[in-house]
Order: sequence, then structure tokens, then C-alpha cells
Amino acid sequence: MRHNVLTQMSAKALDRGKHADGQGLWLVKRDKVFGKWTLRLVVCGTRREMGLGRWPDVSIAEARDRAAVARKSLRDGSDPIADRRKAKRTIRKLTLREAIDGCFEAKKAELKRDGDAGRWMSPLNVHIIPKLGEVPIEDVDQHQLIDVLRPIWHDKSDSARKALNRLNMTLKHAAALGLNVDLQAPMKARALLGKQRHTAEHIPSLPYADAPAFYASLVRSEGIAALALRFLILTVARTSEVRCATFDEFEADIWNLPAARTKTGRDRRIPLTGEAVAIVAKARSQGNGEYLFPSMGGKPLSDAGMAAIMKRQSLTARPHGFRATFRTWVEEKTDTPFEVKESALGHVVDSDVVRAYQRSDRFERRRALMLLWEQYLVHAEIA
Repeated sequence: MRHNVLTQMSAKALDRGKHADGQGLWLVKRDKVFGKWTLRLVVCGTRREMGLGRWPDVSIAEARDRAAVARKSLRDGSDPIADRRKAKRTIRKLTLREAIDGCFEAKKAELKRDGDAGRWMSPLNVHIIPKLGEVPIEDVDQHQLIDVLRPIWHDKSDSARKALNRLNMTLKHAAALGLNVDLQAPMKARALLGKQRHTAEHIPSLPYADAPAFYASLVRSEGIAALALRFLILTVARTSEVRCATFDEFEADIWNLPAARTKTGRDRRIPLTGEAVAIVAKARSQGNGEYLFPSMGGKPLSDAGMAAIMKRQSLTARPHGFRATFRTWVEEKTDTPFEVKESALGHVVDSDVVRAYQRSDRFERRRALMLLWEQYLVHAEIA
């Protein structure tokens, strides 16, 4: 078989078309002046063409050298076309910031409301990305992670733990992309940082004896935040569930929370007492958007909205703490069964096996309990 057929001078003289140099190497000219080199290969029984560069930028000698390297790679059992494609992907290294963004996009479907609250990204945006965001993901090691996490490892232990866990997910995501990352970097960093000195801090709550007086002060207050806080206390729902409540979730005296908005990931029905129903009706008469408790811009009320009311009264307690206020009151002042008390807070109390047979959500028993809670808040004697 003939090879090295072409010369520099003969290549220049050739017209438009495909011209063989031998051993699968071809010069494809689109006119007298420009063209490209291609190499025909049989990869896994399929004929493929591999580009070797533009002519005349790539000379005949260089094209033959490139063809020889590709043929040797094929003889050694590799796919030179796939190898080159992979090499091109790694020329521009993926940064840690880009890898985090990619991992977040892939995980959005698992997160509530597609992660639009930003909580998944928050510890990374605050503590990791500003310092390591532009570092190539393949260069990230335990020493870099230690440098950024050590200042917060004990003082902000929860944020540090979340940041490290999400970095672990990001590295696994990058490994799935075919990048050469150190999957053990988070584990090594955790080992070198040591055990966290952390004491669990509970969200401050109002003593249940003070709840009726505080509720009465809200009844006398104006504004959407006071209305929302009353509704939160009456339903003992989570703050985010109340803030993002939409009118289409309400049907008569039932609040139907979709699974995407609950912490357990399960649909949940919340019984509404008379006061709660009246609040929904008042909000409906005042609003014209989708949210029950909107901000001035029409978006859900902010986290700070309800908390500000309590701060103005010099209270250390926070809105979410009313769940603990309620739970303590139930324990001290009623003989409610454990399952009903916990179900009222939206907690899962039955095992998978029990739930397979026990299909009730204890709705009517929870309704009776919430009526007692409303009666205590509204009609208790206030000192």
C-alpha cells in the first residue's frame, strides 16, 4: 500500500476534493488555499474519521506524526478519538465554584421548592466559595478544606458540618463527570480537625403561661406580620410553612400542606380552629396575590417579619419556639396521647410497618387538641 504520496508542493497544486496520502491519511481541500487533515480509523469495527488539524497550518510532516500516534494508540487498545475528546474537556479545569453549581443543579429536585430558599448553598456561599471558589476542583485537598473550616469548626459547628457534607457531595458529582478528584479529602479534613465542641442550642421559646397575654397583644396589633404570627401560634406549624402559605392550600377549616412544603416530605392536613379560619378569611379579604401573608412586594413574608414583633417586646423567644411552647403546655396541662401530641407538630411517630396498617392521620383527635389550645390562648385568665 502506498503512503507518503503527497508533498508540500503537490498539496498546494491540488484542487478542491479529497486526496489520499496513504495509511488512512487524507487531505480534504475546500479550495486551492484551505483544507484539513483527516485520518480514517476502524474503532471497534466501525469506520471513524479523526480530524488532525487545518491545512496548511498543520504541515504534511506534522499530520503524518499525528496520524502515527493515533494508529499506535488504536493498536494499544485505546480509542484515540475518545481520548482526545476527554483531553479537551480537561484543558479548561473545572473550578470548585462551577462544580458546586453543577452539583446543586443536579440535586435541586431533591430539595424543597427546588432549593429556592438558598439553604443548601448558604454555608458554601458564606464560608467556602469566597476563599476556594476559583480553585480547580481536581486540586482541592484536605489541607485547603482545613484552612477554611478551622475558624468555624467549633464556633459555627453546624455551618461547618453542612459545608463539609456538601463539599463531599460536590466531589462525588465531579468524580461522576470523570474528573480526577480526591474523594477522601472531606474525610481526611474531618479527621484532622477533630471532634467538634458543640452544645446543642434550642430555639428560645415563650413559657406557656405567658402565651395568652402575648397572643392578646397580637390581636390588638395591626399588620400582616402580627396576623401571620397569630396563625403560626394557633396552628403550631413551622415558620416557613406559614410564611409561604398560599390561598389554594385552604379548604373550609382544613389547611392542606403539600408534601413539597413539609419537612417530612409527606402531605399533611392541619385542622383550623375558629380563630385560624377567621385569620384566613381576613387575609383573603385584604390580599389579591397568591400568598396568605405577603410582603410589600407580593413575595412571602420574610423570616424577620414575625421575629421583629417579639424583639420589639424585648422577648428572647422566637416564632419557631412556639412549637416548644405548645408541646410543653400539652404535656403539662392535658392527658393527650403521645402520638397525637407529636402528630399535631407534624412529626412522624409511626414506623413504616405500623403506617402500612395504621392509615389514620389522627385528624379529629388533633382537631380536638387544637381547640383546647385555642381556648387556652384566647380565654385563659391573664394576670
